[in-house]
Amino acid sequence: MHKSIRTCVLCALLISTGVWGQEKEQERLKQCGEVASEILKIPDGIPQGLLDKAECVIIFPSVKKVAVGIGGSYGRGAMICRSGANYTGPWGTPAMYALEGGNIGFQLGANATDFVILVMNPKGATSVLGSKVKLGADAAAAAGPKGRTASASTDVVMKAELLSYSRSRGLFAGVSLEGSTLRSDGGANENLYGKKLSAKDIILKGAVKTPPAAYPLAAVLNNKSPKNRSDGK
Repeated sequence: MHKSIRTCVLCALLISTGVWGQEKEQERLKQCGEVASEILKIPDGIPQGLLDKAECVIIFPSVKKVAVGIGGSYGRGAMICRSGANYTGPWGTPAMYALEGGNIGFQLGANATDFVILVMNPKGATSVLGSKVKLGADAAAAAGPKGRTASASTDVVMKAELLSYSRSRGLFAGVSLEGSTLRSDGGANENLYGKKLSAKDIILKGAVKTPPAAYPLAAVLNNKSPKNRSDGK
């Protein structure tokens, strides 16, 4: 009898923990959609020409400096890509990602900061989808230019695989995240989708359906940039 009760209690705890974890990731996806909507409305923000050439977008809402020293800054968010083998379809199902590293701390004050990273070509997407990536070393990264007159054909932009932006205290700017790392957040993906999945499974293989919490994020991007206008697409 006591053993049965303990088993039931354990099962209930596991179920409640799983539900809480899923709700937490769903809320994070909603925050990503809100950040995307707000940042893409900034008149002199991310140039339309750059967004139209991006294969994927990675969003980290409310990144905070949590400690002093290496690895003291940590953010969680999501990566969403255009669907299809060549990234030419509508924006698809997101995978959860983590951003971490000491260099992020230089960009942060007392307030939380939102980060948006544009993945500008298939090589950059392959790097980020593959494994843990150090920005500037494993993938060419640069501060993204902003404003209506910012050119998408400058030397820096053309060589970069990732372009990064930040927003803090209402201020929006291109920002360098070199030395920081990007990685797929396996625990968060399992919480959200209910099973172990790699970022490739989610984004490239279509192993799961887009969760409703991600609909606003996909809708914002599909409305703002419905077509991939990279060269040859």
